[in-house]
Amino acid sequence: MLCKRVAVITLISLALGSAHAAEPAAAVARNDASGAAASAALPAPVTNPQFRIRPVDDAWRARLPRDADAATQAYMDRLPADVVARSNAYFEGGYWLQLWNFLLGLAISVVLLGGRRSARVRDWAQRVGRKAFLRDALYGGFFAVAGWLLSLPLTVYQGYVREHAYGMATQTFAPWFGEQLIGLAVNTVVAMLAVGGLYAVIRRSGERWWLWGTVAAVGFSVLGMLVAPVWIDPLFNTYKPVENGPVKSAVLAMAQADGVPADNVYEFDASRQTTRVSANVAGIFGSASVRLNDNLLRRTSLPEIRAVMGHELGHYVMNHIYKSIAEFALLFLAGFLFAQWAMARLLARWGERFGLHGVADVASLPLLAAVFALFMFVATPISNTLIRTQEIEADRFGLNLAREPLGEAEVDLKLTEYRKPDPGPIEEFIFFDHPSTRFRIHDAMRWREAMGTP
Repeated sequence: MLCKRVAVITLISLALGSAHAAEPAAAVARNDASGAAASAALPAPVTNPQFRIRPVDDAWRARLPRDADAATQAYMDRLPADVVARSNAYFEGGYWLQLWNFLLGLAISVVLLGGRRSARVRDWAQRVGRKAFLRDALYGGFFAVAGWLLSLPLTVYQGYVREHAYGMATQTFAPWFGEQLIGLAVNTVVAMLAVGGLYAVIRRSGERWWLWGTVAAVGFSVLGMLVAPVWIDPLFNTYKPVENGPVKSAVLAMAQADGVPADNVYEFDASRQTTRVSANVAGIFGSASVRLNDNLLRRTSLPEIRAVMGHELGHYVMNHIYKSIAEFALLFLAGFLFAQWAMARLLARWGERFGLHGVADVASLPLLAAVFALFMFVATPISNTLIRTQEIEADRFGLNLAREPLGEAEVDLKLTEYRKPDPGPIEEFIFFDHPSTRFRIHDAMRWREAMGTP
């Protein structure tokens, strides 16, 4: 899982109106004997009452066809029709939410620019801050808070009401909203630093602001990757070492076998927020932190955990974090080039009306955010494909490392809790940043068929 819950760490994040959210590595709800043995000492699992899969036993697994296509269909047939319908409704609703978030971001930019509000905030920040960096930082704080307030109704619906409606949230409103306020505080501080730094770069770059703006955005992203696991994630969850036992031994053995510099495995209490299962291997520049959430430990068998962690370790071993930085740097570069072209024309036509003094004027940030959001919205299939490709690579690495095709298939099947299991190819290309359930199970069954394993 490359994407984690982090604060807005760049202007790119501000332009899109959201940070990358935590994406579960797997959502599982298996209650067989091996799962009970792996988590016998843990409290009862937090489960989604709306989600279920037809249970199977070892006899069913023994009869599983060797042919990958037939075996995949046997797994898919375990999904009840009402569960599939609910999953489809949840995931397809997310398509519309992408559109509404994009349109809301544009509307917020229009509100901030209208009536010269943005210019007046800039002038106020200049009087208070005097120096250019402090002025821009103050404006960045305003931009973060204003965007948060104006988008709050959609945030409440998307993050609280909708998640409860589909049975995946575990928090009452007060603690949920408290975490939103913590996120606002973090995002505001980060936005102040990022906007102050970005506009200092833009002012000094002249006509090449698009190039050095890209460099600054990538630099802020790398800094966020360093800071978030240590300083931001613990604001939302408590991290502690996993107790000694089969799970810890198995995960550390896989990590050490592939040169991952980890000497412990950590658990975090995601069950206080969600029923979803997640795990990640965080780290950059030679550091690594292997982390599982408590839902994963309570609701899965050891083969499933091995399959999940083989995938996560694969991201680290294959240097996906560095490849992602390089790939998205090129995407950001294209976005800034588009922004240069669009900003020159928009400022020439509308700059005076809104009191903007060029692209280096921090008051033009709402316009830059809107332009960049437009580019990233149109480029969604590209960014999704970049991520999805790495997820496929990590799946295949995990199969070769953990050698648990049935555990992998069980995990993939239960991704249906929150992800449409069987989309069409065009739909998957446009909207999926992870491979679909059918695709992933077929990969596991193809590996099983080729390797001749049970």
